[in-house]
Amino acid sequence: MENYLSIGKIAATFGVKGEIVLEHHLGEDASLEGVVAIFIEEFTGKFIPYFIAGNKTKSGTEMILSLEGIESPESAKRFLRKKVWLKEEDVKKRASVTAPISMLGFMVYDNKKPLSVVLEVIEQPVQILLRIEMEGKEVLVPLNESTLDKIDHKQEKIYVTLPDGLLDIYLN
Repeated sequence: MENYLSIGKIAATFGVKGEIVLEHHLGEDASLEGVVAIFIEEFTGKFIPYFIAGNKTKSGTEMILSLEGIESPESAKRFLRKKVWLKEEDVKKRASVTAPISMLGFMVYDNKKPLSVVLEVIEQPVQILLRIEMEGKEVLVPLNESTLDKIDHKQEKIYVTLPDGLLDIYLN
């Protein structure tokens, strides 16, 4: 089974040809060149593939997509605020190394003790939260200037120093 990762959501329609604006987390200079299809979550947990007819960058966090079979603003409106997913391998190839989403799959270490791999990156205004799983439970690891020690992109490792008792909240 393939893994899919959420890269953003449909923010708006664009123009008169049914194009959509994808608000993404792939980082600056991201492109979907070479990606055949995106997957739109029309219903919770149901990913429907839509083939990309064209794409262009609008800004550092937005791109304009043309999808096959979507040819009017009216038909594109049904996608507003829907999550967009890509195959994990496509995200890894296209995410900027500086984009938080590029940390998916990295191993998290607290004081050099391995915790788990990053399953999701949640961007917030003040910090980033890394969703990991430990002992079958979801754990949110905050990344900010007081917790982050180092990110090793080559080894795919994130080193943090978590506040005393943080993991106990999740695991007890």
